[in-house]
Order: sequence, then structure tokens, then C-alpha cells
Amino acid sequence: MKSFLKYTLASIVGFLIASLILFLISLAVISTIISSTDKEVTVKSNSILHLQFDKSIPDRSSENPFANFDFAHFKPNITVGLTDIIRDIKLAKTDDNIRGIFLDLSIIPAGYGAIEEIRNALIDFKKSKKFIISYANYYSHGSYYLATVADSIFLNPQGELAFLGLRSEQLFFKGALEKLGLEPQIIRHGKFKSAVEPLTNDRMSDANREQLTTLLSALWNHMLDGISEKRHIDKAELNRLADGLVIRNAQLALEHKLIDGVRFKDEILTSLTKLSGVSSQKKLEFVTLSKYNKVPKAKKGFSKNKIALVYASGEINMGLGDNETIGSEGLSKAIREARQDSSVKAIVLRIDSPGGSALASDIIWRELSLAAKVKPLIVSMGSVAASGGYYIAAPADTILADATTITGSIGVFGVLLNTKNFLNNKLGITSDVAKTNLHSDLGSIYRPLLPEEREVIQSGVENIYDVFLSRVAEGRKLTKASVDSIGQGRVWSAADAKRLGLVDLIGGLDKAIEIAAAKAHLKEYRIVDLPKVEDPLTLLMNDFSSKIKASVISSELGNEQNIYYNLKNAISRQGILTRMPYEINIY
Repeated sequence: MKSFLKYTLASIVGFLIASLILFLISLAVISTIISSTDKEVTVKSNSILHLQFDKSIPDRSSENPFANFDFAHFKPNITVGLTDIIRDIKLAKTDDNIRGIFLDLSIIPAGYGAIEEIRNALIDFKKSKKFIISYANYYSHGSYYLATVADSIFLNPQGELAFLGLRSEQLFFKGALEKLGLEPQIIRHGKFKSAVEPLTNDRMSDANREQLTTLLSALWNHMLDGISEKRHIDKAELNRLADGLVIRNAQLALEHKLIDGVRFKDEILTSLTKLSGVSSQKKLEFVTLSKYNKVPKAKKGFSKNKIALVYASGEINMGLGDNETIGSEGLSKAIREARQDSSVKAIVLRIDSPGGSALASDIIWRELSLAAKVKPLIVSMGSVAASGGYYIAAPADTILADATTITGSIGVFGVLLNTKNFLNNKLGITSDVAKTNLHSDLGSIYRPLLPEEREVIQSGVENIYDVFLSRVAEGRKLTKASVDSIGQGRVWSAADAKRLGLVDLIGGLDKAIEIAAAKAHLKEYRIVDLPKVEDPLTLLMNDFSSKIKASVISSELGNEQNIYYNLKNAISRQGILTRMPYEINIY
């Protein structure tokens, strides 16, 4: 008995000590985050804006303290959103203390839509006649495309420049599922609705290969147009360099005029010293994006007129959503708030989403349709606005897409996973059911669908597809037949989407805001961001465990973490979805 009490008491004391330690650690984390985010930054004269894009670039900067902390390495990890990046580059254009921009590049873990908007902002920055210098140890396709706006592009003498053309690689899990005894039961509409292919195929279907090749070609040609213009190299020559594997090292990149020089980092710093007008490298003043974002903005006259900038980022699900997903209730509430606020004169919906739940998409569509009846509604598409992401865009007065946006994917599919063989044969687990009616257990993961049940679900998929067509046809003033002909789940590039009537204009978020202001007849206005961000402490408590897990996964798997998430998402998606095919990762 004494031993029992001794060990019990020891366990209680251990638990209390561990809780105290965890509490103190949490306080330290919070203090570190607050100290790193609250201080205003003063920019010294002759400073250089140092741009590194080595972290993901969400549309909106996060107010969540844990979103800005790297738990794998236990240090602050400030992520600046795309809208703030664009605003900071605009500010630097007229900031007398900023002499120029240093692009310190490598692989950019962001969609091509984000890269396109940053590139356009840098092109506008150059009107100030301030310098832009780019340097890298390694240029990916995306980072090199961004770098071509610079006055000079430099590469480490032993560095590399990827210039091979674009590719999109996919993983297929059919064989693994068969070995495990897991049976995906698929119901879909749309010959291009290939979101389910990783579960059912061991290679791309012909239709999927066709749409991806068309998409990649459109994106590659757009990038080549930009590179050709800035580097004064003919597109045919650029394709020859790619096809011939010509750019094998830094010296060959220089010989073929893709870069302006090979340099070590210290030599770049020497050049920046001269350009910034300081006497030595020790006096070089760099200001990072995370710091420059804290520079006090010039106060403008207060305007009672508002334009609501509503962010819709991530997969579309039922519920409230969070910083990384779109929730039907959370986003609908934000849209309703903007509609009912008389001081909000126009709404800009920023979409970066591959879609998701069909029902959630329709709930959001309804709120947007109501909003479009009483005030201008403009959609700005980011890197991806497809399937459910396009569904919610349909009611807009005007739809803008970045030149590199992936959109369309008008199609529907359903997934039910039959785990019976896996549980029985692999784990020795059986299941049984008591029910009042023949189909009371429809949707159970412990048995296969009956033919009549599959027919019912197929009917539901067809009905949702028909509604999808109607929503798009109504919003875009097209016939259902014409929408169907360009639907079938096929993804399109922005240029093709514009040609087909799915998109009105090619342009970024700033252009969308300008159009919203013009349609609302506003000369003076202020931007309000929606949905409103919860207070940092609430976000901190809600997101603690998930951020630790995500941080560790990112630290351990790096760029290959997509494999983990793709497999996890492919297996977990069940029900009827309006979602883009898997994850289209372009390299």
C-alpha cells in the first residue's frame, strides 16, 4: 500500500512539475512572439530591402502567434502574406530611405500566382529608378522567372539554374490500397475529373495527361514571354536551351545570357555597398520583409467608405474554417457582414482554393449571390481557384485571374472507402450491424456499396453537377450546354479561361480593388479585411497542438511533406466534392 501511495504521489508531483514547465515554456514562447511582432521598425537611410521567399506565402498574414513560431527549432518564424508583400514593395518604391531591393532567392514555396503578383509589383517598383539585384546559389524555374525583373542576375560560380521546362508529377496509391485491402468506391461526373485517379489508377489517364499538358504549356509559354522580354532572348532559343539540356552550370547560364555574372556572396555584398552609397560592407543596412512590414504606414485621411477584402484560402469545408481552410459558416458570416454594412460599398473576394465540399460551396455561393444584388462583387483569383473555388466565384460582377492562375475544374465526384477486406484480412477485425431498414447503413465504411445504392449516389452527383452548371451559366451569362462543354472537371489556365468566358480580365488583387472602387464610384475609401481575425490568445490556444505537429512534419520532410499530405487527404476525402484534381504541383 505504501508503494502504491508513493508511486501515485510521485506521478501527481511529476504531472504538476511537467504542467508548470509547459506553462513556463508557453509564457516564454508568447513573450518571444510578442517581442518580435510588436516593435515598430525605423528604416535607416541608404537601406536595402532584402527579399527572401523561403517560406510559404499565404494571401493574408497570420495574426496567430503560433503560426509565426517554428516549434521544430523553437524560434520565431514570421510569415508575411502576399497582400502585405505587395504593399511593402509599393511603400519601398516611394520610401527615400530605401535605395533598392536585393532579391536573395532559391526555391520559392508558393504558387505561380503569388510569384506573378510579386513580379508585377517589382516591375512597378522599377519605375522609381531604384536598383534591383538578384542573387542565388540555385534558381528554380519560379525563382528565376521572378529574378528576370532585376537589373542584374547573379549566380554562385558553383550554383545551378533549372531551365528544363515545367513538369507536374503525381503519386498513385492504387497498388498500396490493393495491398492493404482498401477499396475506394468512386462516383463522378466529368471525364477530366481526375481527382480520384490517385486512388484508382497507377498512371495518368489520357484525358488527365491532355489537360495537364495544355495547362503546363500555357504557363511555360507565359513565363517564356516574360523571360524573353526582360533578357532579350528569343523564345525559340529559350526552348532550345531547355530541350538540349544546355544550361548545365553557372558558366553556361552566363554564356547564354540567362544571367549577368557569376559571383560569390561577398562579391555581391561589395556591389551592394557601392549601389547603396555607403563606405563599407559593415555599414550595409538590410531590412527584411518581416521587419519592413512593421514600419509605421503614412496615415491617410479617414474615409467612412469601405471596400471589404474577403479572403477565401484553402480547402472548402463545412463549419467555421480557420487560417488554412474555408469554412462555409465562417466565410458566409463574413460575406453577410459585408453585405449588411452600409459603409461597405463594394466587396472583393480573394480566392486561393482547389475547392472541397459541394454543400459548403453552395452555402457560400448563396451568400455571395445575395451580396452581388446589392453592391459590386469582384473576384480576384490567386494561384488556384478551381472546382468549388470557381463555384463560389460565379456570382461576381467581374472575375480577374493572375496570368498563372489555375481555374475551372467544373465537375463533381464522390468517394466512399470500403475497409472491410483491410479490417478482416489484415487486422482480423470484423463488423456487424443492427438496422431497421435495408439501406440504413448506406455510407458505412465496413461494406461495399450495393448496385442500387451506387445508382442513388450517382444520381446525387449528377444533380450537383447540373446545379454547378446552372450556377456558372447564370453568373457568366452562358448556356448550360456551353459550360458543360468546357466543364467535365477540366482545369484551365487563366488565358484559356478568359477565352472561354470563365474569366473577364487578367490581373491581380490591386486591379480587382481598383475595379471595385470604380464600380462603387469611390474616390476615397479604406480596405477592411474579412473574416475578422480572432484575438491572438484565442488563436494561440486553439492552434497549439496542430502547429507543433505541422512544424515537425515540415522540419522532417521539407519539400516532400506534400507526399504525406496528399496521401492523407486522398484517403480522408469522402462524400460528394467539387474539388480540383489532387494537388497540381508544378516544378
